[in-house]
Amino acid sequence: MVEINKTITLKLIFLISIIALSSAFFIEYVLGHQPCNLCILERIPYLMAIIIIVLNYKFIHLEKYFILLLILVFLAATILSLYHLGIEQGFIEESLVCDLKKGSDLISKENILKQLQEKNISCKDVTFKIMGLSLTSYNILISLLITISGAKIYLDYENNK
Repeated sequence: MVEINKTITLKLIFLISIIALSSAFFIEYVLGHQPCNLCILERIPYLMAIIIIVLNYKFIHLEKYFILLLILVFLAATILSLYHLGIEQGFIEESLVCDLKKGSDLISKENILKQLQEKNISCKDVTFKIMGLSLTSYNILISLLITISGAKIYLDYENNK
């Protein structure tokens, strides 16, 4: 059976999270591909992972719980990404999450008109692909691998102390 080193894995998850967020911002702000609402939500687990791993190094005595939290975060990320892929592929209808606007910005009629004039990105529209796959597809793979490796570390935690 393959043994997973928890220290290397946590550092790798930290690095993957930084790369994922940096790539998302690069694609949005430099390449000009606007994300849909689900794409933005799919960034949250990576930000949470960075925070959890930094906290883990500060509170090392709680490491087992931080690993469990990482597993739950990336399990939720996998489910969210699968949902998004279902919308992209037409298996699932778009939900209200895809139509959410900043409700606090819609106070005046000028802001409402401005929102109507802006091009809205649909959750079913794939605006950026790498090797024929959407970023959501890659997010499923990454989130699932992190969930599985985190679960392996968690289950073998006492043996790997």
